[in-house]
Amino acid sequence: MANRIVSLDQFRGYTVLGMFLVNFVGVFAAIKTGLPLLAHHHTYCSYADTIMPQFFVAAGFAYRLTFLRRRDTAGAAVAYRTAIRRNFALLLIAALVYGFDGKYESWAKLHDAGVWGVLSTAFQRNFFQTLAHIAVTSLWILPVIGTSARVRIGYAVASGVLFHLISVAWYYEWVLKRPGIDGGPLGFLTWTIPMIAGTLAYDIVTTRPATAVRSLLVMGAGLMLLGYGLSSMPGLIESRGALWTAHWTEPPFVPPTGPVHIWTMSQRAGSVSYLTFGAGFGLAVLGLFVFACDGRHWQSSLLCTLGNNALAAYILHDVVNNGIRRFIPEDSPLWLIFSGFTLSLLLCTAILRWMEHRKLFLTL
Repeated sequence: MANRIVSLDQFRGYTVLGMFLVNFVGVFAAIKTGLPLLAHHHTYCSYADTIMPQFFVAAGFAYRLTFLRRRDTAGAAVAYRTAIRRNFALLLIAALVYGFDGKYESWAKLHDAGVWGVLSTAFQRNFFQTLAHIAVTSLWILPVIGTSARVRIGYAVASGVLFHLISVAWYYEWVLKRPGIDGGPLGFLTWTIPMIAGTLAYDIVTTRPATAVRSLLVMGAGLMLLGYGLSSMPGLIESRGALWTAHWTEPPFVPPTGPVHIWTMSQRAGSVSYLTFGAGFGLAVLGLFVFACDGRHWQSSLLCTLGNNALAAYILHDVVNNGIRRFIPEDSPLWLIFSGFTLSLLLCTAILRWMEHRKLFLTL
């Protein structure tokens, strides 16, 4: 595990820890009513909704790092070939973890559906979750992963514009009515935004370390403001661009009182506003870890364990969570919910520490 960037591992570990928390507690009624920021609501950006974009910021950072390193040592052809192979391997893992849509109770129903019927429904919902989105988004940005910052930024903007236009045409309603997960099959277009942001973070941290913290915080704040502005787009249009008279929507982390629309920050819809804000929030949090870890030499052994084996942690936590949650009713009080979470975290950490001790790391 030599030559690792401590701040990236700690940032990734924090993101895994946040995922453990929101994925365990977010399904309970007491959380949705008493601590709603820890649950997904799909009508605004809660704390739970900031976790997945941070995975993409971390993935983009590591993606550019490994691609450039391999291109410099083994050549461009090997670098591209390795990236393609690894991301298709991640798609295979996603298929094993999530499964596909469609349940055929008899041979007759399977026969009637036919090959096209099976394929047309298999990828609509379950498959397109975090791992699949990371893999598809990585393949989507592969043509620009080794290019200049200007090209990558332009690619992210173009991807976001394309997604929004498709959403206006038909996709937004389609995703919400299924209902979809994390933007659905075309969500990779907006998940490109935080992943490209991660590649830019790599450039900043490795080429301008003296000003990295300031640059990450400024860039993060800018993207968060842009995302909030996009979420208020109907009010801006109504005021004809007059910022001081615009009808601004509620800021992130505050439930909306007005109607939900295509510009609303929504993880379910994979909206441009949500992924823009999420990318900025992820960059700002990464900036804090760069300050603490690279600047002040701080690190947590727990975050190190979680961050060094993030893929294993991701797969493991669902298994442990499901085993523990079956003993905790949906209407349980907060003390029981957080006791269950603590037990789940301890079990996951113990298994990951055991793997770490034996140098067992699941990486792609």
